[in-house]
Amino acid sequence: MKEVKGDIWDLYDKGNWIVIPTNCTVKKNGEAVMGRGLALQAKIRFPTTPYTIGKYLKELGNTPIRLNDTMLTFPVKYNWWEKADIKLIEESCSNLLRLMRNSTDKVYLPRVGCGNGKLDWKDVKPILEKYLDDRFIVVSRS
Repeated sequence: MKEVKGDIWDLYDKGNWIVIPTNCTVKKNGEAVMGRGLALQAKIRFPTTPYTIGKYLKELGNTPIRLNDTMLTFPVKYNWWEKADIKLIEESCSNLLRLMRNSTDKVYLPRVGCGNGKLDWKDVKPILEKYLDDRFIVVSRS
């Protein structure tokens, strides 16, 4: 795992894979809750994304998924109102590796669980370092 400073959306716009932190909450209308942070930004940029994630959550459960050719989800919470769960982050790392096992592409992710998830980076970073190789790059705001 590497770390850089920058805007993750600039990297996405250049065709790179990015990770969107998510939770497992699905509204009655089938839309995944994406109310804050990078998830909200994704919802604004791509208005059908909450429905796509909601569908996958119902079918596959709270696991990383490929949304399109360059966007992945990364579960950090079970319910939108909760603090991020460090064990779920560890599980998501393992599942993300499995999802990208045949790829040599770089994957950019934010400091998962550390924004609206309210975890400290010092607690999350060792988990990511344990699982994620140098294809995975954590982007923090400059």
